[in-house]
Amino acid sequence: MTLAVVRNLSSPRGTLTQLELEDFEQEIVDQYALAMASAGLTDGHVGNTRSTIIDFARSLPGPLWAAGCEDADRFLTGLRHEGRSANTRAGKAGTIAQFYDFMTARYQGDIRALTGCIVEQPIDEFNRPPGRNKGAVRVPPSDSEIDHLFTQWRGSVLLARKYLPAARNYFAASLWRRLGLRMNETIMLDIRDWRPDLGDFGKLHVRFGKGSRGRGPKPRLVPAINGADRLIDWWLAEVRHQFGDDWSDPDAPMLPSERNDDSVGRCRRVGDDALRTALTRQAELQLPAWAGRLTPHVLRHYCASSLYGDGMDLKALQELLGHEWLSTTTGYINPRELHQTGEKSQVTWSRRETEGFLSLYKLAA
Repeated sequence: MTLAVVRNLSSPRGTLTQLELEDFEQEIVDQYALAMASAGLTDGHVGNTRSTIIDFARSLPGPLWAAGCEDADRFLTGLRHEGRSANTRAGKAGTIAQFYDFMTARYQGDIRALTGCIVEQPIDEFNRPPGRNKGAVRVPPSDSEIDHLFTQWRGSVLLARKYLPAARNYFAASLWRRLGLRMNETIMLDIRDWRPDLGDFGKLHVRFGKGSRGRGPKPRLVPAINGADRLIDWWLAEVRHQFGDDWSDPDAPMLPSERNDDSVGRCRRVGDDALRTALTRQAELQLPAWAGRLTPHVLRHYCASSLYGDGMDLKALQELLGHEWLSTTTGYINPRELHQTGEKSQVTWSRRETEGFLSLYKLAA
């Protein structure tokens, strides 16, 4: 058994061969991939990141540590000529910038000692492309438009040819409106995720929250404010059991499909297409001005703006929506809400909504 040669950075160095330089460069890229995996990033994210770094390396006349801003300029210009979108170019620029931060932090000493080169950050404020509509705020429908949409939608549920899917679609859209849930967070809810015993209003356990930078699901507890507690109680007490006998199974989907999964003996989980189609159809019928533009994410923006207008603190709103950065939450706020205290009275709103849902309960029973 022999001992490996330990490289001492303080000792004199000979000139590295081209093969040794290439091996060292590959080692740095591989160590970055290992660091991302250690941080819990998904295999897909690590693979995409590694591919971007390799593509950038192939565009360089020399090794990665010798790249400068002009090299990044050339690479990003090439992406633009290839027809890549602004978001794609911004994402790749961010990936390269993070890699160079890693290389500087962990390998600057080795690189300088072995090659004499000082690593520079090739992505700066001048060549980093902004994402599409970066800094722009998505302005959602007004309160009156949303009230009209959901009032008409609620009334149409009882007249629908298929009551159960119509009620389900209305329930899902109401969660987007009231709690700002994302699509995947909504369809992945199980019956056991409703915890009426937690807090003053009860809480939804969102187990499949969106993780940042390719990380896995980021769970959170969402308080059932904004009338969501009564909405969920109506759904579970009056509607959900009509889909099948699995209504008492805590692992059954809260939003089921009309089809059963015989392998587990309970309803299948609804797909996002059915929910998106229902919202699109209702927008065409009730809000023609928003036809083709009203999406679940727009309702998420509406939720953020309306709650902020009603006085919710930005930090609390950040936690409700599951954002990692407060700046992301700020971007969800309609500018008009930043200068208004909100004209709605929460007490009046709650009474009006309670009366509307009580009438729906009676008709649906």
